[in-house]
Amino acid sequence: MADKPILVGIFPDVVVLDGNDQVVWQPLSGNLRVEFDPQRSPFGSNVFQAPEGTRLQSGPPRIGVNPGSYKYRLFLNDQLIGNGEVLIRPK
Repeated sequence: MADKPILVGIFPDVVVLDGNDQVVWQPLSGNLRVEFDPQRSPFGSNVFQAPEGTRLQSGPPRIGVNPGSYKYRLFLNDQLIGNGEVLIRPK
């Protein structure tokens, strides 16, 4: 499994995952929260949270998740700071 890192504050709009890759968000400071639509999260949860200085890992996509686009919102210290998208490629 490969990590696809995102440095919060300098992050891409889109990250592409292959197979069992996972997203890793790394905040430079502050408490981080990532929210996917509860009906469309490709991961085991639709909300991920981490305290300051902690890497936040999505884990691999759920078994049976369809390839496609999954949008999320990114919060730092409870303030919306951006939107992102995870693209899952077909196997």
